[in-house]
Amino acid sequence: MVRAQISMVMVLDKCIGCHTCSLTCKHVWTNREGQEYAWWNNVETRPGVGYPRKWEDQERYGGGWMLKDGKLRLRIELKKYKPPSKEDYYEPFTYNYENLFTDQLQDQQPSADPLSMYSNEPIDVQWGPNFDDDLAGGDLTIPADPNWKGMEMAMYKEFKNVFMFYLPRICNHCLNPSCLTACPRKSIYKRPEDGIVLIDQNRCRGYRLCVQACPYKKVYYNWKTGRSEKCILCFPRIEQGQPPVCALTCVGKIRYVGVVLYDEERVLEAAKAPEQELVRAQRDIILDPFDPEVIRRAKEDGVPENFIKAAQESPVYYMFKKWEIALPLHPEFRTLPMVFYVPPLNPVITVLDRRGKYSADYEGVIPTIDKLRIPIRYLANMFAAGNEDEVRKSLKRLLAIREYFRLIEVEGQSKAEAARVLANNGLPPEDVELMYKWLAHGRDRFVIPTAKKELRLRMPRRKKQAAAAGG
Repeated sequence: MVRAQISMVMVLDKCIGCHTCSLTCKHVWTNREGQEYAWWNNVETRPGVGYPRKWEDQERYGGGWMLKDGKLRLRIELKKYKPPSKEDYYEPFTYNYENLFTDQLQDQQPSADPLSMYSNEPIDVQWGPNFDDDLAGGDLTIPADPNWKGMEMAMYKEFKNVFMFYLPRICNHCLNPSCLTACPRKSIYKRPEDGIVLIDQNRCRGYRLCVQACPYKKVYYNWKTGRSEKCILCFPRIEQGQPPVCALTCVGKIRYVGVVLYDEERVLEAAKAPEQELVRAQRDIILDPFDPEVIRRAKEDGVPENFIKAAQESPVYYMFKKWEIALPLHPEFRTLPMVFYVPPLNPVITVLDRRGKYSADYEGVIPTIDKLRIPIRYLANMFAAGNEDEVRKSLKRLLAIREYFRLIEVEGQSKAEAARVLANNGLPPEDVELMYKWLAHGRDRFVIPTAKKELRLRMPRRKKQAAAAGG
């Protein structure tokens, strides 16, 4: 069965770490009592431990799926894991601003001491959602970052080798969500018309198994209402053809939102693929929206015409499926996340020697991917389940685009001559202008069809994945 999925791509080279996306999301969706600690959208510095602390370590939290005897099983079934504690998040705090005006006259300036937002008592702040912001790793955070698996981390503690980039995160609205299966109340569901994962607040009883089962720790318990809540991908805006607030307000224009068509019947098959093949398996179930057979099947399965047209113009389809430059975050969790990332190059210029000449370690102005500061292994552990080939392919193509336009604009070569760079990296030359428009200018980043109310009423709900997961 052909289904449509609203998806997002984030180009990490363009993220400046301003946290505007986090603040606008907070003000729109989580600014009420009980959600002070909840950041449906957060931006993490990498290397770092993330939020909640060490959320990627599933040997600690037990989120996502495991493959056992050829069948998918929830990790939390092992009964040995615990959800994140308050210390792994943080105790929200404000400041005693009144003290600035009422404190007695003294030699020292008065201070606004931190106060707990739960008890209103003075608090010794030890941790927060961005305590390692902009630190680029270091002795404290590098050993705690699970993405150093298989790497020698000592050299990256030296100043000359440090690197960092920003990683924005929202709920991935997965094709195979473990939170959905873990919920005993069946209060979590995936909308059949656009794939957005939601929690029915009337059915939720706050068991918090979804919090534990989500490997990305993007479900939050509201201590005031006694129910779990999560990113809803701003679906009231999506239904009107508008982008989510985080994407709309992004200063760096790093977020691209669109539709992809996928084969629902092959979701579990893709989730069971060997770790090194998970990215390829997920790409394989994304369908070609220009294929007449796919279009015919989509219409038969109730996908409206405007969704099919949006899929044909979707930047997500091109970046993840056609150009293969976008990658899923931790595909080894086997949830098939539908938020993708174009990995960072960082930096993209060579090093000059003391005479102002390009270093002999480089062949030209644009370095090879092995000369980039960020280790390929680190990116592979984060975005490709350790498969370095997928990361190398993406980075080579990103560099090829830059080199193509440099050959034309700086060195004066013709487009035909410069096209060899694209051909050598498997990129279609006919798409290069579209790539330039999206990646360089960020134009037309959002291709979102308006929803049809009658579609929601007549489309069948997807099969219960709790039962299907064991197949």
